[in-house]
Amino acid sequence: MAKNKSRVQVILECMEQKTSGVPGMSRYITTKNKKNTPDRLERKKYNPYLRKVTVHREIK
Repeated sequence: MAKNKSRVQVILECMEQKTSGVPGMSRYITTKNKKNTPDRLERKKYNPYLRKVTVHREIK
């Protein structure tokens, strides 16, 4: 069975927490297809440190 090379693992990090100065770091790991979505991912996820749903962006 051949593995699909176009699907890669990416890390999503909270952008709101980065600018607010609250200690801690909210990160999620997910996968994406590089051929379908060449741009950076942006998803709304729950941040346990801020206790609300915030925008998480893909980091390098």
